[in-house]
Amino acid sequence: MTAEDNNLPTKVAGMETNDVADGMVVFDPVAKQVHYLNNTASIVYELCGGETNGAGITEQAAQLLPNQDWATQVSECLDDLQVRGLIR
Repeated sequence: MTAEDNNLPTKVAGMETNDVADGMVVFDPVAKQVHYLNNTASIVYELCGGETNGAGITEQAAQLLPNQDWATQVSECLDDLQVRGLIR
């Protein structure tokens, strides 16, 4: 999934999340798996509301933390989150 895709990444329903000091822990109760997300991945995950594509998520993330290379990071995070089954 690239940041330019027209896909609208959406969090999979039913995941349990807990914020931790340096990111987030997401528990998938169906697969009984725990996923640790670093701060960058946590931001991207939280922005996956099904209302914007990867480019929009990149723009929103850049507004939150403007000193990061979000173009590359969002694309990588979206791919990883999708592989883990946390977004569709």
